[in-house]
Amino acid sequence: MAWRAGALLLWAAISYRGLFAQGVVDAGSPRLAPIPVDQLPAKISASDVRYAQPEPLSYTAPRSIKALYVNAWAFGSSKLWQLVRLADSTEINALVVDVKDDTGCLLYPSQVRTAVEIGANACVRTKNIRARLDTVLAHGIYPIARIVVAKDPLLAEGKPGWSVQSTNGGLWRDRIDIAWVDAFNDSVWVYAAQLAAEAVRLGFAEVQFDYVRFPDEPKEHLATAIFAARRPGESQRSSVRRHLELLRRRLGPTGAPITFDIFGLTASAEGDLGIGQVWEDFAGVGDVVLPMVYPSHYYPGAFGFAHPNAEPYRIVRAALREAIARNAATGGTAQIRPYLQAFTLGRRRPRYTPFEIREQIRAAEELGIRSWVLWNPRSVYPRDALRPYPIVVRAAVAPSGGEQ
Repeated sequence: MAWRAGALLLWAAISYRGLFAQGVVDAGSPRLAPIPVDQLPAKISASDVRYAQPEPLSYTAPRSIKALYVNAWAFGSSKLWQLVRLADSTEINALVVDVKDDTGCLLYPSQVRTAVEIGANACVRTKNIRARLDTVLAHGIYPIARIVVAKDPLLAEGKPGWSVQSTNGGLWRDRIDIAWVDAFNDSVWVYAAQLAAEAVRLGFAEVQFDYVRFPDEPKEHLATAIFAARRPGESQRSSVRRHLELLRRRLGPTGAPITFDIFGLTASAEGDLGIGQVWEDFAGVGDVVLPMVYPSHYYPGAFGFAHPNAEPYRIVRAALREAIARNAATGGTAQIRPYLQAFTLGRRRPRYTPFEIREQIRAAEELGIRSWVLWNPRSVYPRDALRPYPIVVRAAVAPSGGEQ
């Protein structure tokens, strides 16, 4: 079994994707075409030999990130092997994985004190995180940790002093009855930074923060919210900006890129959208800004289109043109890596097939944006929406000098 495991490992790391894929390291001379991984008779399993990573881990990011969002359930189950096989045979070279999602639950057992105190370890999705990360790395896939900040009902209920309170008593809750933590409170952001640093130590190459904002609720409902940690004269925008810098300071020593998910409309909005998000604040602090330019999320009439969801190419192109222009005009140093829609929202038409997904990618690439992330909350992605992984076949040379 030892020689067989070694042979499988060597094949995965060298002859197919391994560490040589997608610009992770120099691939050197062209490779012989391998058997596609999803056609192998044996399945990848969690018990397979792991790729032994050196300590400390170090990474070189692919020149262009082409990623899939992966929820914690998918990463912690056999679904992960399907996603690895999909990456092996297509242009995908990165996975954005929920380390802490909007339920407050964690991907793996954490040693962060706050996580232990609020019981976040009681709802982890996997207990063999390093084995799974090692498999991802062995296939040349760049792992990104996604951490939700302000929408954390587990933290809100476990640390009520850190939470948004209601004028009616108790915790304030949004329209779907979810409690939020107070984004004016420093401790909320310190907790997110601690989880991020832990994720990097475990093997994630990059950290991505989401819900870096205040609740997007109607004004009449927000009128019942009490933000007790708010400093005198502090606005939502100034709080978000101050805490972005807190995350940067705390995570700087890790050396990992720090990235932020933001509303797509921030690229064109004059204010902070009522949630504290302003493009310049993120572009000046983060290494990467990820505007969520899902066509289904734009209001009727946006960019002159009555039905934005039916215009995946035009909406994404218009939104990203504004983002590029604003970044250039304000001197933003962050790269732009959009989130693209790979889901169908309710009964809205059209349904998002490989064509609609590919149209969004085309819009981004025509503007010179080569990096993107596909979002599907179920982490289900059609192979036909993705370019096949380029395989270069080296011609055999006969002793006489002729080709065979």
